[in-house]
Amino acid sequence: MLKLKKRYIIPISIIILMVVIHITARFSTGFADFYVMKIFPVITNTFSFISGLFPFSLGEIMIIAGLLAVIIGIPLTVILLIVRKNSRKKTAGIFLTSALWIITFIAVTENMNCFIMYQCTPFSERYLNSKEHTRDELISLYSALIDKTNELSLEVPRDKDNRFYITADIDSEAKKAMKKASEKYPQLSGYYPDAKPIMFSYFMSQSNLSGIYFPFSLESNYNDDMVKTNLPGTICHEYAHLKGVIQEDEANFISFIATIGSDNKEFQYCGYLEALEYVHNQIYETKITEAYSLTDNISDEVSRDWFRFMPDDYWEKNKKKEIIPTKTVSTVSESAIDTNIKINGREEGIDTYSHMVDLLLDYYFPDK
Repeated sequence: MLKLKKRYIIPISIIILMVVIHITARFSTGFADFYVMKIFPVITNTFSFISGLFPFSLGEIMIIAGLLAVIIGIPLTVILLIVRKNSRKKTAGIFLTSALWIITFIAVTENMNCFIMYQCTPFSERYLNSKEHTRDELISLYSALIDKTNELSLEVPRDKDNRFYITADIDSEAKKAMKKASEKYPQLSGYYPDAKPIMFSYFMSQSNLSGIYFPFSLESNYNDDMVKTNLPGTICHEYAHLKGVIQEDEANFISFIATIGSDNKEFQYCGYLEALEYVHNQIYETKITEAYSLTDNISDEVSRDWFRFMPDDYWEKNKKKEIIPTKTVSTVSESAIDTNIKINGREEGIDTYSHMVDLLLDYYFPDK
């Protein structure tokens, strides 16, 4: 009887501990800061190294295994409860214990490798001087990014259609870029594993995801179907999460400073190109009409390269893979991301991605 109780007491105790830790982090920024700066680096460096030993995405395998456990485990348990009348108590105990430990694992990894990070001092507050910015500053930023992106567009390789393509060793250059960025931003120091492609990348494409960070395996993963010129920014973004920077706008910003600070021209171009896309959208969404004429200065090369997510004929070629309608998957994914961000304290939800522009303005026009 005592052994049976331990099956439940231990995982329930761990879950309660996670709740206590989460509440403490919610009400104590100092506690969250200490965890993110002193404890999490040890966890992520250790477990990223271990998960990095596997050539495939360990997190993706875990998700697949979890889905199979639900699809097969629940019906199998019901059948056994019906058929094995004399062992119903034992069968129910095994099922409940297994389910409880799975829930415990999720609670521990999500809390310790994700949720606490939302409660710490933001990366931007730690390293940037934030202030209110003027329309003129946004226009100046738009102009500067156009000039720099135009310049770099002539220094990168191009295919027969005059479109930019990647020749760099992406994993190697991404690690170098992040380590170089850590010289100015120490939070980014430490071990970086190889980023891993997702086998079921079509589902990521349907979800409009270029990359994903798995808290339960501490891996950086990317959509292997998307246009490869998105990889430098995506991988550096996911690497930022491994260093305790969980806010999406801040991970975007770190991706920017890492790629533009790289010694590789292709990475620099990717960084400036993505930043230009964000600022361009901001200009038009906020109807800053006096900046519209600057758009005419964007070169033909840049126009061919920006806002490219999937290959031109991707959706037609992969139509047969669509099990669930893409619109449904996209809507559900966006809603899930929005809800997760809001639950963790950012009222803007999914709109936090666009706050990248505010951080760019802080970077280019700091408060003196």
